[in-house]
Amino acid sequence: MMRSLWTMGMAAILAIPLAFTAPSASAAVPPDISLTAVKAHLTQLQSIATANGGNRAHGRPGYLASANYVKGLLDGAGFTTTLQSFTYGGATGYNVIADWPGGDPNDILMVGAHLDSVTAGPGINDNGSGSAAILETALEVSRQSLAPTKHLRFAWWGAEELGLRGSQAYVNSLSATERAKVKGYYNFDMVGSPNAGYFIYDGDNSDGVGSGPGPAGSAQLEATLQAYFTSIGVATRGTDFDGRSDYGPFIAVGIPAGGTFTGAEGIKTSAQATLWGGTSGQAFDPCYHRACDTTTNISDTALNRNADAIAYAVWTTATATPPTVLWQDTFETSTGWTTNPSGTDTATSGQWERGVPQATTSSGAKQLGTTVSGTNDLVTGRLAGTAAGDYDIDGGVTSIQSPAVTLPSGTLKLAFSWYLAHGSNSSTADFLRVKVVGSTTTQVFQQLGAAANRNGAWGTANVDISAFAGQSVRILVEAGDASGASLVEAGIDDVKVTR
Repeated sequence: MMRSLWTMGMAAILAIPLAFTAPSASAAVPPDISLTAVKAHLTQLQSIATANGGNRAHGRPGYLASANYVKGLLDGAGFTTTLQSFTYGGATGYNVIADWPGGDPNDILMVGAHLDSVTAGPGINDNGSGSAAILETALEVSRQSLAPTKHLRFAWWGAEELGLRGSQAYVNSLSATERAKVKGYYNFDMVGSPNAGYFIYDGDNSDGVGSGPGPAGSAQLEATLQAYFTSIGVATRGTDFDGRSDYGPFIAVGIPAGGTFTGAEGIKTSAQATLWGGTSGQAFDPCYHRACDTTTNISDTALNRNADAIAYAVWTTATATPPTVLWQDTFETSTGWTTNPSGTDTATSGQWERGVPQATTSSGAKQLGTTVSGTNDLVTGRLAGTAAGDYDIDGGVTSIQSPAVTLPSGTLKLAFSWYLAHGSNSSTADFLRVKVVGSTTTQVFQQLGAAANRNGAWGTANVDISAFAGQSVRILVEAGDASGASLVEAGIDDVKVTR
């Protein structure tokens, strides 16, 4: 885990909390990961560091040897592996990417950990622990010939300690279409700290402090991990998406993320020592980024619990029965959406329309010229004009409403891709909202403007609309510019209702 915070410059993303759904009856039973096997991988990483100058850092021979060790085991286990290279600081770095055959290629679950150490030491807890735990989980996938409904992809990142360079290179290498296929990312960085805490990334910002929630869907990943620790009677606490690990590039492009963390240089409080044991007033990892981060710098209990939590998350998430699509619209053909359905719109330009959007820029991307799928989306004034503000929303509110959708009984979800972009002259008076109109009207999503520049970037939302089961409903999308001369653009794509 890198020491300094990484400034991502990402748009603030509003996540809608999701209720945890228990594994379906068809989900495979998660295995008990062998602590002995995980520690054997740590011994190998220690030996590699010892033979290569005492570390496994980016650009050093110990790192490439570590990557080849991981890749060799995965190749032998039937994974399709790639050693993805990138350059940073004048040195070549590598990510190990491993795909398990099968599963829906348009519904990818990724599991990752950084493999590099700092130059000061071998990096066994940071982050041999996460790397070894997901490696043994991947090997267990092979031993059990797991047949997941999702496509499984594991990753070991290079140069995390220098600013998330490997994971950023990977995310940058994906096209918008390929990014949209990645529906979730689990990150495991430091899962065996000797004075361990039990932290789970706070996907829904339920602690109400810190950096705010992750992209919509992160709460579900959090809930899955929480369910495991609850089942073994271990209390957990939330930890913020503060940009210190490889989830950063994923959440910056709207991919839901989750994971566990046992603590770094932070000091364990007396309340935490009462909750989890260990020593108050001492760092969770006293050897953080030091030469003493060796195989003796590990809590077997924490490592064992977290390895099993990883397997539980992978098996539960990847093998659950996928939802049934009841209705969807990718906007490639006209399906009968109605603009200004109530006759109350006030916007004088930038009204919602279906079409091929043209890109605009003003201090960064504003109207996106790319869609999530196909060539069309719903967009506020699809033309670019000669200036960025020629066809943006002006004068108030614009709305558009779907055709009627008949909902059956059951647990129902509404999912869609979205963006709201604006200039620094915006405010919270500007907005993007989605409502469900049935016997009552309920707002299920809202993103407000702010007095800051926000560039366009596709995010995803997934909300529970089970309260409308058995009704005929319409989906109402509204966007507004109520901040005077502010530049405001919005888009919606790939709307879907599932059970």
